[in-house]
Amino acid sequence: MNKPKFSLPTVQWRPVLTTLCATLAVAGLLTIQAGAQTDPVVAKVNGTEVKESDLKAAEEDIGAQLPPMAPEAKKEYLTTYVADMLLVSKAAEAKKLGDTPEFKKKMELARTKLLMEALLQNEAKAALTDDAMKKVYAEATKDMGNEQEVSARHILVESEDDAKKIAADLKKGGDFSAIAKEKSKDPGSKDNGGDLGFFSKDQMVPEFAEAAFKLDKGQVSDPVKSQFGWHVIRVDDKRTKQPPTFEQVKDQIESFVQRKAQADLIQKLRAEAKIEKIGDADPAAKPDAAPAAKPDAKSDTKAPAKK
Repeated sequence: MNKPKFSLPTVQWRPVLTTLCATLAVAGLLTIQAGAQTDPVVAKVNGTEVKESDLKAAEEDIGAQLPPMAPEAKKEYLTTYVADMLLVSKAAEAKKLGDTPEFKKKMELARTKLLMEALLQNEAKAALTDDAMKKVYAEATKDMGNEQEVSARHILVESEDDAKKIAADLKKGGDFSAIAKEKSKDPGSKDNGGDLGFFSKDQMVPEFAEAAFKLDKGQVSDPVKSQFGWHVIRVDDKRTKQPPTFEQVKDQIESFVQRKAQADLIQKLRAEAKIEKIGDADPAAKPDAAPAAKPDAKSDTKAPAKK
């Protein structure tokens, strides 16, 4: 089943997070302070305890690169991963590599990024309320009940003369489906007798949409020219477009509410801060405005196939 068409404003900001989780895990910055019962020790490496929370941090660090495996195999894999990190990091400490200015700078950057992530996650969690989600849903769907859709078929050919002959045959009672299967050049619909299903105006190129929405139910059009060729269109049905249910788009709304809360926080912090850029930057080049919710930019419309 196709997902319902549901347009939310675009939040034009995405935090870029490049963590040094392995280093931080070794340094103990990711270890969750918990009792032995809630965070059991799973291994010891030269006396250093490896806890369940360390495995969880390692799993988050590896992310999508972690291959699928059974729970026990994954635990073994992560335990080995953390043990290797500890062994290698201890060897690095013995060589005083942790005392270099470069290393300390990277550690500070990693700490800054993790703090940023923690705050943004907290902001997203706090924003995700039933009231906020229902408000977004109501705003996004308030005008959907006024939008019309038509169900139509079409036959696409290369020349106007061919289109005129087909239109004449159809208006004399010709079988639209049979002619579409035989003569249409649209590979996406010809095998279905030219059936395009229901669509709204913005899903088709303007010339096609304009002609289709002017037709009455059962009416066959005169030839219509578009960038794809010549169309003969028949409207099979008309209806008022129904908005998707809240449950159908709940995941999209959750994502939007969270991202917008994060973007709003960044915008607020930028507005309150004094940021001075020093160097050879072109004073005429203005940075992008603080992120805000903007309507989705419509992609190029192609007809007759649906987007």
